[in-house]
Amino acid sequence: MVNKKKTRDSLSERIFVGVIVVLLVILDIIMLYPFIYVFSTAISDTAQVMAGNVWLFPIGIDFSAIQHISTYPLFARSYLNTIIYTIFGTISCVFITCITAYPLAQAKFKLKGFISIVYIITMFFGGGMIPTFLMYRNLGLVDNRLVMILPGALSAWNIIICRTFFKSIPVSLSESAYLDGASDWTILWRIIMPLSQSIIATLALFSAVGIWNDFFTGLLYFNDSKKYPLQLVLRMILVNASMGAAIADGSFLDFSQKTATLALKSASILVSILPIICVYPFIQKYFVKGVMIGSIKE
Repeated sequence: MVNKKKTRDSLSERIFVGVIVVLLVILDIIMLYPFIYVFSTAISDTAQVMAGNVWLFPIGIDFSAIQHISTYPLFARSYLNTIIYTIFGTISCVFITCITAYPLAQAKFKLKGFISIVYIITMFFGGGMIPTFLMYRNLGLVDNRLVMILPGALSAWNIIICRTFFKSIPVSLSESAYLDGASDWTILWRIIMPLSQSIIATLALFSAVGIWNDFFTGLLYFNDSKKYPLQLVLRMILVNASMGAAIADGSFLDFSQKTATLALKSASILVSILPIICVYPFIQKYFVKGVMIGSIKE
């Protein structure tokens, strides 16, 4: 009788696991197909793309669409701009978030509750687009590269995650360092930060992806096309379906007539997401750990 029950339980468990595996495989295919399709259309022969023959794998390898986009001066400059914005924006975000979250994680800091509430309020209420634009203009950030870096350097959500992670570090480490004469700065940089690689990777990934994909900030605050981020130029390319409309600086896209519009769009997407895809596998393990620990309820 017991063996029959165990057999039924084992069979039902195998069926359940099998159903989950099938569902996960289907979801993986659904999520991976757009990337495969974009990659295939970007490197396929443009005649095959225009004829609609490319739906999964590349047909007739042709890199003309990528070559056309990569040789366009505004695209190359915007790519470099976005790399600069992402690097400095990520560094500033991690630095400011860590030095802000550290005192909020200390029991001896009396104002931590009040300051935390102030940060949380900013998550639910904002001044709106026009007041924000006027404030940035008064601060001299309009048509200033710092507008892509400074506003995103401090996020209430990142502070909460980082503070929670710092609280998970044993207090005994800090107390031992205090007894040895270490200051708060020494404790933060010599003890806390080396133990916080996972949360640092999480903050860096959040910040880098946010800055890399940001086109709206550039659209609102940049007048000089030489300062445009990549996503703004990419948006301009995607919106101009004919690839013959004038760009903001007065120049025109000079593409071959045989190059398919869809191939150009796919090449633009491929070139823009490639760096993030290449970086993510190296920090995935830190990212998952940082999100899980930073989400523990106090």
